[in-house]
Amino acid sequence: MSQLLEILRHFPEWLDKIIAQYGTLTYAILFAIVFVETGVVIFPFLPGDSLLFAVGAVAARPASPLNIALLYPLFLVAAFLGDNCNYWLGKKFGRSLFNNPNSKLFKKENLYKTEAFFAKYGPKAIILARFVPIVRTFMPFVAGMGAMTYGRFLLFSVTGAVLWVGLCVTAGYFFGNISFVKKNFELVLIGIILISVLPMVFEFLQHRKQAALAKAQERR
Repeated sequence: MSQLLEILRHFPEWLDKIIAQYGTLTYAILFAIVFVETGVVIFPFLPGDSLLFAVGAVAARPASPLNIALLYPLFLVAAFLGDNCNYWLGKKFGRSLFNNPNSKLFKKENLYKTEAFFAKYGPKAIILARFVPIVRTFMPFVAGMGAMTYGRFLLFSVTGAVLWVGLCVTAGYFFGNISFVKKNFELVLIGIILISVLPMVFEFLQHRKQAALAKAQERR
């Protein structure tokens, strides 16, 4: 936990070093990070929200080497392609991971539960997952395993990407260079993550409430 906080605390400095060393190639590096974080299921630990926020803050500086007008489409394309890559990886290889009856990680009952979840909350799940670290990486993969048709997934994938990139980069651009934010960068990022999770928590509580009401009506 302390190592994670240290990384978050110095994230803007890390980004400054990348820019100083690679110049315009920084755009390609940023594209690759967002693509891999959203598109390869084994890399959920790469920075997502924190990267977008930090990049927005750097782009807002006077004479910044990063152009905010280029960053929005860059991240949107990376997030879109990553999401779709993950979907098709799940469609191609996801089912085979559940063929081993002795697997402790890929249990078929977990797959059935996930498919049932998607059948009821699929569109909301795709959009909300964009704002939740780790879940953002796994959700498209599971969707590709058969929980959602591609046409349906595509619509909500694009919506989620636009909201995620738009909100995170814009927040960094307008608030990332405020003195308090710069001094407490890791706390701000943790706060962003917690706020991002709130819609999913609210949806979960609503589902539990509806399930409880349904059971109460059945007993009558």
